[in-house]
Formats: sequence, C-alpha cells, structure tokens
Amino acid sequence: MKILLACSSGMSTSLLVNKMKDAAKKAGFEDEIWAVGQNEVGDAIQEADVLLIGPQMRMIKKKMEELGNEIGVPVDIIPPTTYGRVDGEAALKMAHDMKK
Repeated sequence: MKILLACSSGMSTSLLVNKMKDAAKKAGFEDEIWAVGQNEVGDAIQEADVLLIGPQMRMIKKKMEELGNEIGVPVDIIPPTTYGRVDGEAALKMAHDMKK
C-alpha cells in the first residue's frame, strides 16, 4: 500500500514515516510510506492509496478530503497522541484500516 503523510513543510512527519516503515517491516508489509509538505499534496496524492495529515493541518482537512474524493483516496487526521508519541504502529494501523 502507498501511504502519504502531509504536514506543513513535510519535515515534521519524517520521524513518523521512519517509525511507520519500521512497523511495516516488522509486520511483513511492503508499504511505501513518504511525507510531503502541504503545497505538494496535489501532485503526490495521485500516487497514494491513503493520505494521513498532521494534526497541525486540521484546518485544511476539508480541502484535502476534496482532493482525495476526486480520485478515491481516503483522508484523515493523525491523532495528536499518535503524532506526538511518534507511534508508527498506530499510524500504520490507522492507514490500513482506512483502506478497508
């Protein structure tokens, strides 16, 4: 599965991306997981199966959902506790649950 994360600049999610990759490897998944800044979402979402956005971007969730709805990509906000704890397992589970 292709999991896209988005935050204000694409940098603050890099730690979470790495933790998610570790969790995916441990679970035997071959997921592709990457992060971009909010200005790059329009292009990157074309390659994604799901979009997780950082909690600091909750005010533009509707705009992100509109982009996702156009191409059938589910969008949700990473819970602040998952994001703050850099909980790769929880974020990975969330992404997989969104695709079901």
